[in-house]
Amino acid sequence: MGSDLELLEAWRAGDKRAAGELFDRHAASVFRFFANKVDRDIEDLVQATLLACVTGRDRVRDSSSFRAYLFGAARNILRTYLYKRGRARQDYNLNVSSILDLGISPSMLVVKHEEQRLLLEALRSMPVESQLLLELRYWEELTTPELAEIFDVAPGTIKSRLSRARARLEQHLRRLSKSRRLLESTLTDLDAWAEQLRAQVVESARR
Repeated sequence: MGSDLELLEAWRAGDKRAAGELFDRHAASVFRFFANKVDRDIEDLVQATLLACVTGRDRVRDSSSFRAYLFGAARNILRTYLYKRGRARQDYNLNVSSILDLGISPSMLVVKHEEQRLLLEALRSMPVESQLLLELRYWEELTTPELAEIFDVAPGTIKSRLSRARARLEQHLRRLSKSRRLLESTLTDLDAWAEQLRAQVVESARR
């Protein structure tokens, strides 16, 4: 066992077991990254992300976060995949278009509570880049510097974008909620519902 960077360094030196441990450590997170955004090809996208880490492992700087590099690769692969799926649309723009706008309908994951289902629906109805930002922050618990590296912007910009994305999420929750009780329950403990949902996404998508 070691830190991500220690395992990466051992991998660079030819230790295949270190590579396997590094992948095992992050496989569920990468799977979750794609599971709420696509309706097929999840395993292929996970494999493509890990392959990108193999071919580009020497680009990870010592001062960098491996998770930032990993999810940066996943984001690039997702953007390319969505472009191919939605290229017939002239208004393709991941800062504007949601997964649903692109004609992609991930199966509704098996969740235990109405609040979790509402949260999934709200995330999928947001612009893809906003959905990515929120899920990476609240599901994967990436830091502001890590998010800044992934999105290639300044940390201050990430803070502003997170604030806007959070407000936009609440707007979608209000629009999609079928009852005031459900809306209030979801908004009152939004972080807790997001945390509970995090663990269920991988389990449900693999059934």
